[in-house]
Amino acid sequence: MSFLRLMRAEWTKLRTVLGWVLGLLAGAGIILGLGLTPSRMGSCGQHGPASDCTPLHGPEGQEVADSFTFVHRTLTGDGTITARVTSFTGQLPTYDGDTMRDGLAPWSKTGLIVKDGTKQGSAYAAVMLTGEHGVRMQYDYVHDEGRPAGAELAPQPVWLRLTRTGDTIKAEQSGDGNAWTEVGTATLPGLPATVTAGLFATSPQYDQQVNQSVVLSGIQGGPSVATGTFERLATTGTWSADWEGEAIGARIGPAEPTGGGGGGTTTRAVGPQPHFEPTADGWTVTGTGDIAPSGPGVTISQTLVGTFLGLIFVVVIGAMSVSAEYRRGMIRTSFAAAPHRGRVLAAKALVVAAAAFVLGLVAAGVAITFGPGVLRDAGVYVTPASVATQLRVAGGTALLLGGCAALAAGLGMLLRRGVTAVTVSVVVVVLPYLLSVTVLPLRASDWLLSVTPAAAFALQQAAPRYAQVDAVYSPADGFFPLSAWGGLAVLALWVAVVLGAAWYRLRRSDA
Repeated sequence: MSFLRLMRAEWTKLRTVLGWVLGLLAGAGIILGLGLTPSRMGSCGQHGPASDCTPLHGPEGQEVADSFTFVHRTLTGDGTITARVTSFTGQLPTYDGDTMRDGLAPWSKTGLIVKDGTKQGSAYAAVMLTGEHGVRMQYDYVHDEGRPAGAELAPQPVWLRLTRTGDTIKAEQSGDGNAWTEVGTATLPGLPATVTAGLFATSPQYDQQVNQSVVLSGIQGGPSVATGTFERLATTGTWSADWEGEAIGARIGPAEPTGGGGGGTTTRAVGPQPHFEPTADGWTVTGTGDIAPSGPGVTISQTLVGTFLGLIFVVVIGAMSVSAEYRRGMIRTSFAAAPHRGRVLAAKALVVAAAAFVLGLVAAGVAITFGPGVLRDAGVYVTPASVATQLRVAGGTALLLGGCAALAAGLGMLLRRGVTAVTVSVVVVVLPYLLSVTVLPLRASDWLLSVTPAAAFALQQAAPRYAQVDAVYSPADGFFPLSAWGGLAVLALWVAVVLGAAWYRLRRSDA
């Protein structure tokens, strides 16, 4: 019997067993039904987000955060700004979130910045000292250059310099102000002739995981602050006369008048809030917030929350479609009609995988298309996704379902007992995901979602994971430790190993 005829025969078996057909349809129906049901309620109001829920977008279209304390002047044309950072300190929230302790958030920042005005979301390039990642250059929110993440804090004091030449900004650092090392170069298309440049400080939300027991954990934290002390400011080019200061995207605290450097007049706040004040040879700038891509939000992945429930039906049918033949004694008939047992195994796995793939593709496609509208009507802001991302996530969900169906079919052939095969399929495919999004600490869930077939849930991740963003990227928020293709590779390896083991057992046994 040719392999094509064998596939047709297996398809006939699958579609003529009403329970199997209904099981696969139920799996797809659950994904679709939960995808079109509001799984959370928001606060943006009905019929679309209210104005206070409309996100900020950067020059390249991504959603961004742009909140920092800025002491600045305007620069017309080309020029440079140089400063020596003599001190970089900060405060972090304690575990209870009600008090502060000394310390720097890993991605707290202070340094020099060139920006297209003071409007939030405008183009910028900055060279900065960070809490735990050394001296870096960042620009237009999503770009980060410099020493590898995890590099030790640069020794203080450190000299920083930004040089503007047309649309190009070059960042440099120095230990003595004489020998300079390039940190990075950025091109900001359309940068106007007159820009705003100066000193800044900011520090993001600081979150930390608190383990409540061996498996239970929670996230606690709060706003953090960072303070940079600058001296020996020097500029070249055409600059405005006076320094000005403001808290971009944040409210400055109780104001007190101070004398402004360069003859200007400014105000500053007291306490661990954004503030700035001149010193004998420079400025002290304290800020909170972030200049970076936005952290985790609600994405189209939220419309696929029913996938793990749908997978239960898929793996049950995948395992039963094979083990049932052993229970009824029909497997010998199948092998008599097709003596090449490896082909029989391949046909069974391919047929059930193809059925799960098609149904999953339809269910995911409909959920992704219409689900975000349902969430928005419930007052939830959903991060927009490109058509390419929607297609990738829908196709990835179908691959997840199809691959797990093939895995379950292989387990059915390997273990030959329906209850055992179904139990093992659920334990290795569904349970790791369920534990990871509910009770496991992040480190344990990351490990589990890297070595089990549930790693393929990474195919549903719809938003990038930025290394330069202090945020808790958890599976519950749709973020996974592996890339989409890395997760698919783990699932494919499991399928290959299980089918290989099942084929080996077939060759060593009578049936």
